[in-house]
Amino acid sequence: MNRGSRDPDSQRRQPSARVRALAEAVGQAAERLRGRVKRTPVEPADLEWLSRPSRAWLKLEHLQETGSFKLRGATNKILGLSPEQLASGVVAASSGNHGVAVATALAGVGARGTVYVPETVSRAKAAKLERLGAEVRRIGDDALVAEQEARRYAEHTGRVYVSPYNDLDVVAGQGTVGVELLEQVPDLDAVLVTVGGGGLVAGIAAWLRVHRPPVRIVGCLPERSPVMSECLRRGAIVEVPSEPTLSDGSAGGLEPGAVTFELCRELIDEVVLVGEDEIAAAMVALMRECRQIVEGSAAVALAACRRLGERLGGSTSVVVLCGGNVSLATLKRVLGSAGASTCEAFSSGRRA
Repeated sequence: MNRGSRDPDSQRRQPSARVRALAEAVGQAAERLRGRVKRTPVEPADLEWLSRPSRAWLKLEHLQETGSFKLRGATNKILGLSPEQLASGVVAASSGNHGVAVATALAGVGARGTVYVPETVSRAKAAKLERLGAEVRRIGDDALVAEQEARRYAEHTGRVYVSPYNDLDVVAGQGTVGVELLEQVPDLDAVLVTVGGGGLVAGIAAWLRVHRPPVRIVGCLPERSPVMSECLRRGAIVEVPSEPTLSDGSAGGLEPGAVTFELCRELIDEVVLVGEDEIAAAMVALMRECRQIVEGSAAVALAACRRLGERLGGSTSVVVLCGGNVSLATLKRVLGSAGASTCEAFSSGRRA
């Protein structure tokens, strides 16, 4: 499924006051985070797998310290808390990456927190949270359930809740990816971003809409968890069932009243949904041709780039590889389906 332009003229509109305010906050976050998070590199998307002449680039955000862009938003939020708030304890909810980011940011300022995760979270991610000093509480089979319970606990105990996406300080931190992109690829025409709760795409898009208005923003989602896509289609936040997906980092429901929804309505120009086979193939292509290991949510954006194919034409596009925290079990399953040649190519450092 691949549909399609939501508003052909959206990229030519003047940004709203809400978007301009967010872009200003993104700029402030970039200054605050300087030297605290990695400035991740970009490299040409030189993959035969894309099956077309490409002027695409890969933003290697999976090389961030915690293996995910989430460190940016979490650090921006934590740095803005008072000593009293930090001393009381911080609460977060996450399928893994956001929780690790919050725990890492807290450790950096000598504080600790509690992280709610769905029962489906990978063992590797839960273990990493615990090693960072976080108290891990498992509940439900959906990220939204964990978020709701974490919010209730934070309100009951008077602690600060740090949302994975429903917090403008977090969104502003994620948007610093866009600041770097415009410096690294100043002539970019399109950006492809995996969408879960919408924090990453909203932050990046706000900065670009203000500082390079013609850039086309493509939101990329797995077919098995098309939550934001369906909400945008219906014009409201609704409950959307999700199935198990390789893109577990982007899966789950959207919190009622999420600040990212209206931002995504304004800023996303096109939505592309990709299947599990496409996600797996993108993961394998990155391992086989670039020797880069990414999680399913990162591969979603690359799969969407291949799906768009000639529609991107000669434009300069950037695929954001948002995370690299893939479990060993998932990696074995994906590699097993790819066959021995991919494993040999990766381990030897040659291109197959």
